Amino acid sequence: MEFKSKNPFLNNKSFSATSKDQVHQAIFIDYNQEMTLSGTINKTLLLFMLLTASAMVIWWMTFNGMNPMVPAFGGAIVGLVLVVISAFKPQYSPYLAPGYALFEGLFIGGISAIFEAKYPGIVIQAVGATFVTFIVCLGLYKFKIVKVTEQFKSVVVAATLAIATYYLISWVFSMFTSFQPVHYGNSMMSIGISVFVIIIAALNLFLDFDRIEKGVQEKMPKYMEWFGAMGLMITLVWLYIEFLRLLSKLSSKD
Repeated sequence: MEFKSKNPFLNNKSFSATSKDQVHQAIFIDYNQEMTLSGTINKTLLLFMLLTASAMVIWWMTFNGMNPMVPAFGGAIVGLVLVVISAFKPQYSPYLAPGYALFEGLFIGGISAIFEAKYPGIVIQAVGATFVTFIVCLGLYKFKIVKVTEQFKSVVVAATLAIATYYLISWVFSMFTSFQPVHYGNSMMSIGISVFVIIIAALNLFLDFDRIEKGVQEKMPKYMEWFGAMGLMITLVWLYIEFLRLLSKLSSKD
C-alpha cells in the first residue's frame, strides 16, 4: 500500500494521478471545472466559519445550563460517518464537507466548553497555538524550507499509524480493565507524549499542503476543492484537540 499523505482522509486514492480518469469520469475537464488553490482556500475558510458558528452555539448553550456531552459525542459520530462516506465518494464532498463542519463544530464546542469550565482561558490559548502552528507550517512549506520528500512522508505516516494504534489499544484496555494509559494524567511522560503527538499532527499539515498542491497541478475536478478543504480541517481539528490536552496537563500541574 502506498501512502500519499499522513492524513488518512487525504490518503484517498482520489488524489492519485493513476486514478485521475476514474475520479473525473471524463477525459476532458473544462478549466472552470478544475481544482484550484484559491478555490480550496476559500472552501477551507467557509468550513472553518461553519465549524466555528456551530461550536459557538453549543458553547453558549453549555454555559447556560445545557449538558454538552450528548451534542458533542453525537456531532463526533456523525462527523466521522460523513468523513468515511466522503473518503469513498469524494464527488459528494460539496454536500458532505459543510455537514462535517457543522457536526464537528458541535463536538469542538462541547469539548471546548468542558475544558474551559475546568481551566479558564485554555480555549483561547489552544486556538492561538493552533493558528500559529498552521501559519508557521504554511510559511515553511510555501518558501520550501521544509520539503515533502518520499522519506518525509514515510516517517510521518509511520509515526501517525503508531499513534493511532497506541490510542486505540489504550482506549480498549482502559474500557475493560483498570489499566491507566501513560498519556493520562500530568506526569512528565504524559506531557512528553502530548508534545510528540502535536509535532506529528503539525507535520501532517505539510503533507496535506503537498497533496492539495499536487491535486491542483494534476487538474483534479472542482469538487476536489471541498475534499481537500475537508481533509485540512480534519488535521486542524486534531491539532486543536491535542493542544487542549497538553495545556490542560500543564494547567493541572500549577
